[in-house]
Amino acid sequence: MIIHVRQTSPSASEAVTGNHRVMIDRPTEKGGSDAGPMGGELFLAAIGGCFMSTLLAAVRAREADVTGVQTVVDATPTGTPPVFGKITLTVSAQTADPALLGKIVDIAAHGCIMINTLRDKLDITIQTA
Repeated sequence: MIIHVRQTSPSASEAVTGNHRVMIDRPTEKGGSDAGPMGGELFLAAIGGCFMSTLLAAVRAREADVTGVQTVVDATPTGTPPVFGKITLTVSAQTADPALLGKIVDIAAHGCIMINTLRDKLDITIQTA
């Protein structure tokens, strides 16, 4: 995977991957122009997006009756310099079989490249609501 990132303004940049473009910036209160999310926000979105795409693939592969899937990614930077020490993903969905959802969540947790990359580096908790 190769991502190209180029400056677009004094505070903003654009990441390009394939046919997709994402603006990255800082909020105005941090000296940016708020043209896009901050890198840390995109990092958390990447974790959530990777996990969700893996989870949805597991749902489809099992033809499971699981719909309305949502994942909330919760992390608070701490320390100086700031780091994410703990990240919690909370999954909710409509299903008549919560045990099956739990199994699919476990499958997604072991199939997501972001979770696998960070597993030994961060405290990552994945739970169902």
